[in-house]
Amino acid sequence: MATDFDPTAAPADPRTRLPLTLERVLLAVAMGAMALITAGNVVTRYLTDISFSFTEEYSVALMVGAAMVGTALATAAGRHIRIGYFVDKLPPRRRRIADIVASALLILCFALIAWYGARMVWDEYDFEVLSPGLGHPQWLYSVWLPVLALLVIGRAAGRILRLWRGEDS
Repeated sequence: MATDFDPTAAPADPRTRLPLTLERVLLAVAMGAMALITAGNVVTRYLTDISFSFTEEYSVALMVGAAMVGTALATAAGRHIRIGYFVDKLPPRRRRIADIVASALLILCFALIAWYGARMVWDEYDFEVLSPGLGHPQWLYSVWLPVLALLVIGRAAGRILRLWRGEDS
């Protein structure tokens, strides 16, 4: 009975050069910060009738960062969103080829995000755009979009290499 399939068990992580602990720590920090900001806002509003609504800028930036880091983690582990109905019916070799093609398309998509995100950051820096709530330079929030897109690209490239070598399924 010990060898029965357990659908609730987390699948094993792939062997990567950079451990996936990096993404897990970043996600934990972002989620913890969002929880503290939200809790502080709720407590302050309840006790004083004053809102810390300006902290929404931090929460939005942390949510975008968490989404990008989560995408990198899912990509590295091969747990990204996909429709596997047809691909799952393919023989293992063709399934691996389909995964390689999907990862290459993911790299293309995030390369576009990195490119246009970097251009957006440069424009915000060049035109000295300020955030609406706190008046901070907007590029300080936006710079993480292209940086984390590069993290996703790196994890997708690593997955392609593992698939190519037959190390990942």
